[in-house]
Amino acid sequence: MALVLVLAMSGVAMAQGPQLPEQDRVLARQIFKEFIEINSQDSNGSVTKVAEAARAELLKAGFAPEDLILAGPNDRKQNLVVRYHGAAGSKLKPMLIIGHIDVVEARREDWSTDPYEFVEKDGYFYGRGTQDMKDSDAIAVESLIRLKREGWVPKRDITLALTADEEGGKSNGVSWLLKNRPELMQAEFVLNPDSGGVTSHDGKAVAMGVEATEKTYADFKLTAMNPGGHSSLPRPDNAIYELMHALDRLEAHPFPIELNPVSREELKEEAKALPVEKAKLIAGVLATPMDEKALAEFVKAPDENALLRTTCVATMLSGGRAPNALPAEATANVNCRILPGHSQEQTRQDLIKIFDDPKLKVEYMADDGTISATAPSRESLAPPPPLPEVFNPLRAVTAEMWPGIPVIPIMEVGASDSIYTMMAGLPSYGVNGVAIDEGDERMHGRDERVRAESFYRGTEFYYLYLKALTKP
Repeated sequence: MALVLVLAMSGVAMAQGPQLPEQDRVLARQIFKEFIEINSQDSNGSVTKVAEAARAELLKAGFAPEDLILAGPNDRKQNLVVRYHGAAGSKLKPMLIIGHIDVVEARREDWSTDPYEFVEKDGYFYGRGTQDMKDSDAIAVESLIRLKREGWVPKRDITLALTADEEGGKSNGVSWLLKNRPELMQAEFVLNPDSGGVTSHDGKAVAMGVEATEKTYADFKLTAMNPGGHSSLPRPDNAIYELMHALDRLEAHPFPIELNPVSREELKEEAKALPVEKAKLIAGVLATPMDEKALAEFVKAPDENALLRTTCVATMLSGGRAPNALPAEATANVNCRILPGHSQEQTRQDLIKIFDDPKLKVEYMADDGTISATAPSRESLAPPPPLPEVFNPLRAVTAEMWPGIPVIPIMEVGASDSIYTMMAGLPSYGVNGVAIDEGDERMHGRDERVRAESFYRGTEFYYLYLKALTKP
């Protein structure tokens, strides 16, 4: 899910604008609960069970079986593609919504609640996927059911693809469908609710962020090796020490600062809604040349730092075979989020220079776990143009739901499945209406949660946005 903007404390109360009808509140919550309570993590879960649950709800709502297609490489990784038919004789290409239904691994001992139990307390829904991104999956399904119930005839077909393995695993659903069932994925444009979104402060909406571009994801395997030996005869070049020294150098040598047109525009718009002191810092960052003092203060915030540079961090460590032996091998996974305009191989070469250790092996690990000596040389794609048929309805519905908040193009500092649709030549935009409070971004973390009212507001937003996008 997208990381959100840090904006001013003033904002628009969440209760303003159209409200979700009670019938749809009940249905949206029911579908959301059902999705959360299905374990769909890669190690021991099933994406297929979520897809089948969504299909069952849509069948009950009157969708034809032939418009609810399950397709995928194996029994656990079946994707669901839903077709909502538009006006007869329409020459317009469909619009495509993509949403992954897998989740990051979660262990019960790490949480205060069971991550696969849908818990409502203190005004929040808790559970793995409440922010990333079963909330948006449930919203998309409920919105299509509501449109069907009302007899809505859109000017173009609406396709929804609920897919596997965005968070990891060997069977990324969007990629698989584009390669194996491309006829299901034809579209004029793509909406990806896994990115973008409403930023709020204490429940008050302050901005609608739309993902216009994103970083590239890459994992690199670092390996240090030496002969090992008896632990009573320690040596300074044991594999774990070598690895630790390399990671120390990574921490001490951050990647250079770099702005692109999207991140520059994002900062300009963000500054308009910020307190004076923060706005001054941004002005210093945007100045030519940059104000180094302002920059140093600005990048102390992890989200702001990630906006301005490629980031690489160790996420997994392994080493040693026995407690009484020097380690002959130690490995680390270094996860990078790479700025647009730079390739994974270029970043691998940058890491080699930073580590400055010819004995350390730096290899690329693909999404399916395959290890290779080099990485792909493809750079991030250029941002798609701001299509009026996407942005004009978005501005209108945002103004209706949260009067006065700006719509701001943003750069996703994580990564999403939009990379696959963009590579397929489909303009892709990150849009969702579930507001996340500044400082409460818990995707991938323990006790993941979302405000109940934020979920309901996001449901109403998406329904209205789909109608605005497809009205005849």
